[in-house]
Amino acid sequence: MIRISEPAQAHFRKLLDKQEPDTNIRVFVVNPGTPTAECGVSYCPPDAVEASDICLEFDGFDAVVDKDSAPFLEEAEIDFVTDQMGSQLTLKAPNAKTRRVADDAPLIERVNYMIDAEINPQLANHGGKVVLLEITPAGKAVLQFGGGCNGCSMVDVTLKEGIEKQMLAQFPELTGVMDATEHHAGEHSYY
Repeated sequence: MIRISEPAQAHFRKLLDKQEPDTNIRVFVVNPGTPTAECGVSYCPPDAVEASDICLEFDGFDAVVDKDSAPFLEEAEIDFVTDQMGSQLTLKAPNAKTRRVADDAPLIERVNYMIDAEINPQLANHGGKVVLLEITPAGKAVLQFGGGCNGCSMVDVTLKEGIEKQMLAQFPELTGVMDATEHHAGEHSYY
């Protein structure tokens, strides 16, 4: 469920040595499955472990996860990196904002998951987002851009060179991607 790098494990062991005996770490997600989801790590004293918690064993400590956070921490990674700016703990949880769907889920669910987990986080760096409106009977994913993408002069490049290539590589059942946003008017319509 969660991968913790060797440097991060060493960092946690060092921190936990200064805590009461049998203290572990708790990894959690606040507002899981929503756009405002945030991941965190805290100390977890022995009396804070619930019967329904999942305990993942690592070298010298356990990572405790509550059952509500668990599905959103699939494929999560914790690392401890050191560079010229100093050291910091990083936690990457690609499924925190949206629950991973099964490989055999309907195509529309798998495409929506990809948009939420992979595409929108990239577009958010520029204040944008994209929404899947439908998948046509011909296999075209019809998208609507919003935020900073609406009216952006680079939207065609983003669509064809980024999103479409990524979607077609991941979903061979798709035949293409269409933009339903009328960028100059700030409205949407098919073209």
